[in-house]
Amino acid sequence: MNDEGVPLWRQIQRGIEADIRSGSLGPGARLPAEPELALRFGAHRHTVRRAVAELAQRGLVRVEQGRGSFVHEDTIDYAVGRRTRVEDNLLRHHKTFNGRLLSVHEAAADAQQASTLKLRGRNPKVVVVETLNEADGVPISVVRHVLAATRFAGFAAAYEASGGSVTEALSSCGVPDFSRSYTRVSTRLPTDAEAKWLRQPKSVPVLVTESIEADPDGGPVKFGIARFAGDRVKLVLES
Repeated sequence: MNDEGVPLWRQIQRGIEADIRSGSLGPGARLPAEPELALRFGAHRHTVRRAVAELAQRGLVRVEQGRGSFVHEDTIDYAVGRRTRVEDNLLRHHKTFNGRLLSVHEAAADAQQASTLKLRGRNPKVVVVETLNEADGVPISVVRHVLAATRFAGFAAAYEASGGSVTEALSSCGVPDFSRSYTRVSTRLPTDAEAKWLRQPKSVPVLVTESIEADPDGGPVKFGIARFAGDRVKLVLES
């Protein structure tokens, strides 16, 4: 290919893309660091950065804050239906699931939470549990679980003891089966904390699902807000 007249950043982008297309840099592979690429192409680091930004814009690489740039893996088709289970979704893609507890605290229920969970009494409390879901070690979603504090005080401990399974944690708390009664999907830019947890740039949107899980009798069990890395996950709505 004749590169005469082609901007240097574009030449670098083409060179890295050729490495990806040929398999020299496989899915999930980390790109060489900026100084190494700058030396290889005889360019300034800012020029290298622009080339990598173009590759990220085209969906060929993903940039993780504080870790570097990686060749994009296949996007995960994440099924959202009445029986949504993160472990099952990842198993379909032959990926290893890992769930991590990020934080837990008890708080006074706001009006929406009290109404959604059908909490009774004066000043009802909720337990708010923040978790991180990973596929083969790559973060795909951050989830906030909101539950009635009196009924699910042990949810966070059960979640950790189960190795990060919400299904097993709820079973330990007396809810052996549950299904989704409501899902609302939206998109927005991530907060600083979400970008850090998901290891993605703040300029990449997250997919947001707000959901209600109910027991077999239809009673609300959990209100959840999941934020998915928008360049790693596609939501598939099942009827």
